[in-house]
Amino acid sequence: MNAIRTGLCSFGMSGSVFHAPFIAANPNFELVRIVERTKALSAEHYPKAIITRSVEELLNDDSIELVVVNTPDSTHYEYAREALLAGKHVIVEKPFTQTVAEGEELVRLAAVQGRMLSVYQSRRWDGDFLTVRQLIQSGRLGRLVEYESTLSRYRNYIRSGSWKETGEWGGGLVYNLGSHLIDQAIELFGIPEAVYADVTGQRTGTRVDDYFIIRLLSCREVPDVSITLKSSYLQALPEPRFVLHGTLGSYIKHGVDPQEDALKAGVLPNGAEHWGEEPEEQWGKLRISDANGQLTDSAVPTLAGNYGLFYQNIYEHLREGKRLLTDAINVLSVIRVIEAAYQSARDQAVVSV
Repeated sequence: MNAIRTGLCSFGMSGSVFHAPFIAANPNFELVRIVERTKALSAEHYPKAIITRSVEELLNDDSIELVVVNTPDSTHYEYAREALLAGKHVIVEKPFTQTVAEGEELVRLAAVQGRMLSVYQSRRWDGDFLTVRQLIQSGRLGRLVEYESTLSRYRNYIRSGSWKETGEWGGGLVYNLGSHLIDQAIELFGIPEAVYADVTGQRTGTRVDDYFIIRLLSCREVPDVSITLKSSYLQALPEPRFVLHGTLGSYIKHGVDPQEDALKAGVLPNGAEHWGEEPEEQWGKLRISDANGQLTDSAVPTLAGNYGLFYQNIYEHLREGKRLLTDAINVLSVIRVIEAAYQSARDQAVVSV
């Protein structure tokens, strides 16, 4: 079938690292236009793509079928709305929108326009998350009682020139990394009934939240699991990425999925050997009990991650009618939890979702 002609609304880190490489690597897509307002950085790697100076110019190209809105957070609603009104299918970079109300309006508009609206929740295809999901489903831990997911950075300074640090265009850890952790937890356990959260800024002079602990309470599908999500900009010695405890044992995993670092280093997914595979020394550790109470330790091989499967699902949905895994109407629950987390932190109270 004909390739999906695609336009990219920005070529910052999101566009150059997470989107363009996977669009270009998939023969079912054609990267037609890339918005760069003043530069031409994309020309080196994507010489066939037209460099466009505005999102409006991109949307006026009638040949473009799919638009990726990967601009600063606070512009997601505006540009996604304009793209839908222009008759385009739309992928919105996480965290989708700033408010539930904005997200609901976009979902309604997509339905009226008869267009796809997807949210780029790429970390559903992290190798460590895929491994955790498989481990839970296997029952090797017995009945799961505790799930802790931590994704942190170490940046003890305010990064100059970054919109994520000013608070004017969105930003903050809950919307940034928190949207991934919340989405993963909802994928595993369902939507929580309530949230209790501590959200604050810890770095000197910070204008955005750079630390959070979010507790998801009574998730719909597995209500009796204790769920803790955590992130910080001040973890020089990182905590485990995942900690799982069950009635038959425990699993602890350090390190993060290697895809982002590979992409930042210029390793592209098209033809890269062993893409998304993690070195054995980073595999998670499992300790389980047998019927006699004897504990046994083992390493759990981490499944290979592949962010390219996000775009493959987009193709299969648009051309083959398969289910869209990242439908915005479902990802909207992430924004509901984020709003509840901020309210919980302000009120120092449990907040219903």
